[in-house]
Amino acid sequence: MSVLKSERRGAVLRLTLSDHLSRNSLSEAMLSALIAALDVEDAVIILAAEGPAFCSGHNLKELTSHRDDTDKGEAYFTKIFDLCAHLMMRIATHPCPVIAEVDGLASAAGCQLVATCDLAYASTRAMFCTPGVNIGLFCSTPMVAVSRTVAPKHAMEMLLTGETYDAEYAHRIGLINKTVSTDALTAEVMTLANQIASTSQNAIKHGKAAFHQQRSLNLTESYDFCSAIMVENMLEESAREGITAFIEKRKPKWAAP
Repeated sequence: MSVLKSERRGAVLRLTLSDHLSRNSLSEAMLSALIAALDVEDAVIILAAEGPAFCSGHNLKELTSHRDDTDKGEAYFTKIFDLCAHLMMRIATHPCPVIAEVDGLASAAGCQLVATCDLAYASTRAMFCTPGVNIGLFCSTPMVAVSRTVAPKHAMEMLLTGETYDAEYAHRIGLINKTVSTDALTAEVMTLANQIASTSQNAIKHGKAAFHQQRSLNLTESYDFCSAIMVENMLEESAREGITAFIEKRKPKWAAP
């Protein structure tokens, strides 16, 4: 039985976590399935989930089952955390926008998954936490994404207390973009995804990559870097078509990415 469902609707790809028994944990199977499913470069991608949990984080039972290995599980732990990092980097560096649709609990690495996505929309019943401190395993890798998404003191509060926060709080600190009623969530996210898909995907590819890269530069370096990106983008057919269409007061005809 697959732990991940995939559905293509035009230019939108919906990936739905569907491992009810483990509350959509990032098991080895789920990590591998997500990485494989992200091997696409011509769609706006939505990450959704079935059941009361969006994603419960790492599969602790699966990890614990390797404590009796000759190395006490070190090799397996390394494999899983490396695989998880690979997934997060794949999302962050993916040329396509990735949107989290959260209608349940996003815990630990599940919260990391939400923070890693380019955009995140949640229902009013969604909850968020990084509770590793409560089980003696500090959420160090979730911290990477969370601390780059919300202000440092909000990130530290989540990490140090392990408390669970509601969608309103997550929206207030910038972990998610918007809260929506449960009944309206999927329609809202699909509308947004289709809106993004209707624009130049070539421009989005440039923009997403530049967004992440310029954040690590100082102000002068950022302007130099992004000015060069603008020039590169201007020389491409997508910008030529888009600007010409604007001047001619017509809808642009985008080439396939």
